[in-house]
Amino acid sequence: MKNDIHLKNIKQKNINDKIISYVVMGAIIVAIIIISLLLYSQKINQDVKDETMTLDKMTDIIGDTEGNNQTESASTEIGKTVEESQKEKEEIEPENQITQNTTVNETIETSNTNTVEDTTSEEIEESTNIKELAFQKPVEGDIVREFAQDNLVYSETLEEWVTHTGIDIKADKTTVVKAAEAGVVKSIKNDPRYGLTIVIEHDDVYQTVYSNLLTSEFVVEGETVEKGQSVGTVGNSAVFEIADEPHLHFEILKDAIAIDPSIYIK
Repeated sequence: MKNDIHLKNIKQKNINDKIISYVVMGAIIVAIIIISLLLYSQKINQDVKDETMTLDKMTDIIGDTEGNNQTESASTEIGKTVEESQKEKEEIEPENQITQNTTVNETIETSNTNTVEDTTSEEIEESTNIKELAFQKPVEGDIVREFAQDNLVYSETLEEWVTHTGIDIKADKTTVVKAAEAGVVKSIKNDPRYGLTIVIEHDDVYQTVYSNLLTSEFVVEGETVEKGQSVGTVGNSAVFEIADEPHLHFEILKDAIAIDPSIYIK
């Protein structure tokens, strides 16, 4: 019996000790939280004060600047009568008007000068290009079909009226075809419409096209050729012109656009 009472007292004491330790720990935590809040509050108050002081300083500086500007503006008018101020204004306005008119006239004159110079440069460049287009006829023979980009010509093969982006020069089979101008062989291909075709590029602007060929054995792609150099032979390989007599289908392109070869060949 006494042992039981003793054990109960020990248990009760342990419980009381735990409660006391929990209370002490809780009090410490609460104290830490309160101290942290106080410190944080002080920091916020200090930041607010600093910002307020900065705003006040900026306001003072702005006020001083505006005051100086107003003082300078007012000082220029002190001691002047209404008539004097009006007279100065009338003297300044014509000067400003003269300056504006002079500027406008100079701008117009400059624009006109630039336009004349640009036009002259373009005319000179076009004239120079035309002189450089001294293409020779790639084969000797009559032109049996003209260039027809904007109108139509009759096709014996297709039995209908069609456009024609080059000229057809009559020549016998195996007649040697010569380069119309110096350049680089850009491609040698079998065109589905105009058969075996050689394309020569001239100065990255102009191209000459030789189609309906029998052979292209004289040149290879990438080869540099001279004006009058043999490039192939006349054949009858153009599907679109198979019903025609043997001839060379010849084109000149400028910036990838077909132009009339009759104007440029000599």
